[in-house]
Amino acid sequence: MPNMSLKKNEMPSQEPDVRNKNFDEVALGYTSEQAKDEAERCLNCKHKPCVNGCPVQIDIPAFIALVKEGDLEGAYNKISESSSLPAVCGRVCPQENQCEKYCVRGIKGESVGIGRLERFVADWHLAQENNNTPQIEKNGHKVAVVGSGPAGLACAGELARKGYSVTVFEALHVAGGVLVYGIPEFRLPKEIVRKEIENLKAMDVEIKTNVVIGKSISIDELFEDGFEAVFVGSGAGLPRFMGIPGENLRGVYSANEFLTRVNLMKAYREGSATPIQNVKRVAVVGGGNVAMDAARCAKRLGAEEVYIVYRRSEEELPARREEVEHAKEEGIIFKLLTNPIEILPDENRIVGGIKCVEMELGEPDESGRRRPVVKKGSEHEIKVDCVIMSIGTSPNPLIRDTTDGLDTQAWGGIITDDDGLTSRKGVYAGGDAVTGAATVILAMGAGKKAAKAIDEYLADR
Repeated sequence: MPNMSLKKNEMPSQEPDVRNKNFDEVALGYTSEQAKDEAERCLNCKHKPCVNGCPVQIDIPAFIALVKEGDLEGAYNKISESSSLPAVCGRVCPQENQCEKYCVRGIKGESVGIGRLERFVADWHLAQENNNTPQIEKNGHKVAVVGSGPAGLACAGELARKGYSVTVFEALHVAGGVLVYGIPEFRLPKEIVRKEIENLKAMDVEIKTNVVIGKSISIDELFEDGFEAVFVGSGAGLPRFMGIPGENLRGVYSANEFLTRVNLMKAYREGSATPIQNVKRVAVVGGGNVAMDAARCAKRLGAEEVYIVYRRSEEELPARREEVEHAKEEGIIFKLLTNPIEILPDENRIVGGIKCVEMELGEPDESGRRRPVVKKGSEHEIKVDCVIMSIGTSPNPLIRDTTDGLDTQAWGGIITDDDGLTSRKGVYAGGDAVTGAATVILAMGAGKKAAKAIDEYLADR
């Protein structure tokens, strides 16, 4: 008999007043008993509505059925038919807006904890010492992948399974893209990312770091070197700023720089080669997942007061609900319907505060969200000594500027068709380099779709 509890099994986690002082993972993962009990909540629906919500089309009822049976390796293999990074996706995908959104159990209660079960299965697999990688016969074709973030890794994994010789080119000194520089250790341990990448290497995917495509080597030169197709998954790492007075003061960071220092370069460790200013009051401008990550990192670095400054209301916050709740539990202060208009200096030309205005919500804008308008006479100051701008990113123009015939949007996104094909023959793209900043799983879905198109393109060559 299925488990008809209306509530999913709670995820064990560190206590808020403990975790906001360390960088250890917040969520601790299901036990075997919890995982089996949660799997029993799945009704194994005939029409599989949850699958329609998954960008990479994992056969969710099938893998959960295997968890019920205790066949965890079989469950992992079933997930891996569709996803190259299950341990990552189980942690950072917004399941509540994707697979779990369509779960039948969510009609009269909480949906099945699909993401939690995916994480449990992937973690179990990674803990085994005898992981066997299947030997794949090479098909004689070479493909280059630009960027080792989720889009690039997904594309590389799909192509490697089909027998392609795949080389991934990464600009940084460590593979993983946004998974290593953008997402904090307490949400996604870097050891998990490392193990997922090692799984790809075991499939004979070659990863070359410290290679900046468009500078070290061009896309044209990749073709000259014998690659028959190129996938561009270089992400959107160029930060945006508001253009307000004071943004050039010492103590103002982009969220990208701040998180890269913390996540990739371990600024929180004693004696770090890239220390971050020791501050007491921090304002993070923005309301997305990156803003939540930056605020929670600042708290862990010792800031006494950390503010999220966001111009709309809580209902419009784009961050995952779980991340917002975790931030609140950890003591992050939310200044909603508030917008900065100037960053104020102290006597040493370091950040001393921000001048803000209060906002009211008017008519919906082109995004469908109500447009914030300034409330007259509402100017006020918030005393802070650090400001982190987290209002979005766009693709770096380097690849666009060094590749002839590559059409892009005015804001920098590469233009593709539905299969990821660009205006250049043999060049495909996907993920944030095309859409602008989005989710890990959407980037993976784009990488997977492009891999299928590349396979069809090279099939007759």
